[in-house]
Amino acid sequence: MHMYKIKYPNLFKPITLGKTLFRNRIFASPTGYLDLSPDRFPTAETIAYFELKARGGSASVCVGDCIVDTKTGQISSYQIHIDNPNALPSMSALANALVRHGAVAAVELNHGGIFSHYVYEMGLPLYGPSEMKVPDTHIVNNDGHEVKKSEDGMRHIHEMTQEQIYAVADAFGKAAAFAKKCGFGMITLHGGHGWLLAQFMSPFYNRRSDEWGGSTEKRMRMPLVVIESVRRAVGPGFPIEIRISGAECISGGYDIDEGIKIARLLDGKVDLIHVSAGHHDSPKASAITHPSMFLEDGCNVKYAAKIKKHVKTPVATVGALSAPELMEEIIASGKADVVQIGRGLLSDPDLPVKARMGLDEEINKCMRCYACFANSTARRQFYCAINPVIGHELENKFEIPPAAKKTVLVAGGGIAGMQAALTASQRGHRVILCEKSGRLGGVLRCEEAVPFKKKLSEYLDRQEMLISRSPIELRLNTQVTPQLAESIAPDVIIAAMGARPIRPNIPGIDRPNVLGAGEAYKKAGQIDLGKNIVILGGGLVGTELAIFLAQEDRSRKITIMEILDELNDGGNMVHAISLSAQIRELGISLALSTKALEINENGVIGDGPDGNKLYESDTVIYAVGQRPLREEANTLRFCAPEFHQIGDCNTPANILQATQAAYTIARDIGRF
Repeated sequence: MHMYKIKYPNLFKPITLGKTLFRNRIFASPTGYLDLSPDRFPTAETIAYFELKARGGSASVCVGDCIVDTKTGQISSYQIHIDNPNALPSMSALANALVRHGAVAAVELNHGGIFSHYVYEMGLPLYGPSEMKVPDTHIVNNDGHEVKKSEDGMRHIHEMTQEQIYAVADAFGKAAAFAKKCGFGMITLHGGHGWLLAQFMSPFYNRRSDEWGGSTEKRMRMPLVVIESVRRAVGPGFPIEIRISGAECISGGYDIDEGIKIARLLDGKVDLIHVSAGHHDSPKASAITHPSMFLEDGCNVKYAAKIKKHVKTPVATVGALSAPELMEEIIASGKADVVQIGRGLLSDPDLPVKARMGLDEEINKCMRCYACFANSTARRQFYCAINPVIGHELENKFEIPPAAKKTVLVAGGGIAGMQAALTASQRGHRVILCEKSGRLGGVLRCEEAVPFKKKLSEYLDRQEMLISRSPIELRLNTQVTPQLAESIAPDVIIAAMGARPIRPNIPGIDRPNVLGAGEAYKKAGQIDLGKNIVILGGGLVGTELAIFLAQEDRSRKITIMEILDELNDGGNMVHAISLSAQIRELGISLALSTKALEINENGVIGDGPDGNKLYESDTVIYAVGQRPLREEANTLRFCAPEFHQIGDCNTPANILQATQAAYTIARDIGRF
């Protein structure tokens, strides 16, 4: 038996940006969607369009051109209004559709600046870096009628005040926070192609002589203020990408040498520098941004490759990419860390999964004929000359052909692993489910004795029962290793190995009275935990554990110590209400905005709003988060033609997210 040999190992190595794992190096570059609801929100058709790319194996799928301030920055009448809170349900549905297929959902935030054509159409003033006049361009309004041009054929652009600059930066931050709330996992800032952030970067548009213009450093101040606003909004570890033009390719604009200076000022401030090229307002420069069939494949890689030599931040390249062998060479040679694809994922949204499986000859490669652009311009609909599904994604979404039968090896029998095994088996695949412990259910089995988790235990028992009744081959006390995978030779591996508790690195953590949350659940009622208990970590695990221990013995004094200024409800506001009621009823104490400094024989010393304080405790329990078993999963990445990493070993999440991803990904197996 021979180990599977992947054809493009560099292209399919995962990459971590911030704290987020991306399953490979192929990202779906930002595209807008022009047929939105009357309120400029995503529709079912919008969701189906982007979902194809997630199902096809792209590591990230970016929803393009979301306008952060529609009153001052809207470019056209068909862009998502991300500054409208009523977009929440449709944007959340869109993010969910991408995440459940294993992709990171990204959203591109933009502001048109001097090119906010729709704002001008509404009779409102235009603002940009500097006072200037620009040629009045042809505009067609929503009714298809031409909008009257100004008398002198020029538009007057007003210079943004410092107050307006900070207001726009705040709008970017609010939009980023909203996107995160909707379930998006990465923010992409559009700092290229001549839009507002790029206008401040450009010496052609930014002619200011104050602290916001002049030198490269001063011209970059506004984009950096925007990045700071977004970082405050999304928090540390949340990936931020910025798209820039490596060179503007217009007269008076900046060249690649200046692009390198810009990138160096961005270095360390973002998690990915996405290097494009060109400018939307110049036909010649726009043809560089969107290469024609007359240019060679990967013609714009040179911009990213030059910038990468000068920065430590990962770099992405984009433009005329559809051949896996070229993309592999780009990553392997260090020209870029990520390849981004636009039109190539219209001609074949399954390009990543086909390349992963070595089905190169089946990839429908983009001809760069611009049929997609022509139709989106004329009819506001994306079509592809060689892919008849594009433009009809929704009607094709529900046509699921019988699965090509595969051998599927599932590593891990927790929430995600059990669901993946069941769904794959129901689709007719041969499924082997391995669990390294002696029982299915995963880490949540430690909560069996918790009265208010009775229904969870019943659910785990039900899944276990369904597996026992299915043709799934169950192997308990079996850890999946590369050697085991080689002996089985599966077509598909699903890694669902889970996560392990993070053990905080503080003095005294090795004391015998210090336990992890899972261990505390198991030992409750078996050993004496004492009357004073301090729980480190105010997430759902720590909070629910505190409630359980307080219910078990009402005489206990329990304190939850949390470094943030509030408990983390995991995004479940309704459950949070019940948790708060229990905390009040049971007399559980909260030490918020408090950092644990040391555990000693008397308790925990915490640094909080009132300085250092001793919190007396007989037992200290840590519940500060989970470490996904990514390294363990990674050992199996190239042991089969198809590989999926789901559940907590990808990113610790909740039961809903684990179940949806497991079901969706298992359902996708067998399309090739």
